[in-house]
Amino acid sequence: MPIVRSLFPHPGLSGFLVAFWLVLADSWTFGSLILALILGTAIPFFTAPWWPGKPRLQRPLSLIAYLGIVVYDVVISSYQVARIVLFMPPDRIRSAFIPVPTSLTSPEAVALLAGTITMTPGTLTADISADGRTLLIHSLHAPDPDEIRDGILTRYEARLKRIYG
Repeated sequence: MPIVRSLFPHPGLSGFLVAFWLVLADSWTFGSLILALILGTAIPFFTAPWWPGKPRLQRPLSLIAYLGIVVYDVVISSYQVARIVLFMPPDRIRSAFIPVPTSLTSPEAVALLAGTITMTPGTLTADISADGRTLLIHSLHAPDPDEIRDGILTRYEARLKRIYG
C-alpha cells in the first residue's frame, strides 16, 4: 500500500479531478478517460509537497448540507443582485467593505468560507488577514454592515465550525 499512497497522496482530490474532467470533456471517450486519469494522478502527485496535511473533517456528511445551503443562497442572491442592479437607483446603493472576524482554525475552513462568500452574488472576499482571522468582504448593497457580517458568521461560519471541528 505505500506505493499506492505515494502515487495517490490525495485520493479524494484525484477522484474529484477525474470526475470533473469527464464533466468538462462533454464526451466520454476512451481518450478523455485516459487524460482524466493522467490529470487526476499527476496534479495531486506534483502538488503534494505544498499540502502540509489533510483537512480534519469532523462531520463530512454535513458538508453536503452546507453545499445545499450555498446553492440555495447563490440562487436567491442572484435574484436580489439583479433586482438591485436593474431597479434600484444608483444613489441608493450602499456598497461597503466589511471586516468579518472568524474563529475558524483550519486553513481549509477559512478558504471555504472565503470561497463561499465570493461565489454568492453581491459579496466578494477582497482580502484575508495574514493570520487568517479576518476576512475583508465587499458587499454590493449593505445598508446594515453588521447584519451582513452577522449573517455570514451564523449562516456559514457556524456550519463550517461543526464540519471542521
